[in-house]
Amino acid sequence: MAYYERRLPHCDLIGVPIFVTFRLHGSLPAGRVFPPAGLRSGKAFVAMDRALDTATTGPMFLRIPDIAESVRKAIVDGDRRFGRYNVHSFVIMPNHVHLLVTPHVRTKDWSGPLKGYTGHEANRILGISGKPFWQDESYDHLVRNDREFDRITNYIEYNPVKAGLAATPQHWRWSSATRNP
Repeated sequence: MAYYERRLPHCDLIGVPIFVTFRLHGSLPAGRVFPPAGLRSGKAFVAMDRALDTATTGPMFLRIPDIAESVRKAIVDGDRRFGRYNVHSFVIMPNHVHLLVTPHVRTKDWSGPLKGYTGHEANRILGISGKPFWQDESYDHLVRNDREFDRITNYIEYNPVKAGLAATPQHWRWSSATRNP
């Protein structure tokens, strides 16, 4: 197992399910300290996710259908076309993405290309260049057992419902709950 730290700790295991969240650059308020002091990593993640779900300012580029579709297609291609991982569930929210995957390659070898390609495509659609699209670092969590796997799947697919964006998981177009091809 490879372990490394940037601002957050990361574990890298091939063949073990991992829950990954990445967000748009600048999607949390400037000057906000994350994780909030004294919170363990799970509670800090929930606090960050709640802030992203309720954000009314900051970039919301993933609301643009062409950008969301580009990200959806790239997630599916990472599984079906490139075989970098098996995707179990995902959701594309207005300012962040949740994925539950079992990687077949090191995390940097699938997340880097996924974020690089989708960031480039999004900036092309937006008509901008030279600006970061995604925040550099992602949140990741190794899934420890089947119960946790099911809880995370539910968390991912109900995220748009919890955020008030859809009545049911199946009503959110940018999610594995709709089983898009």
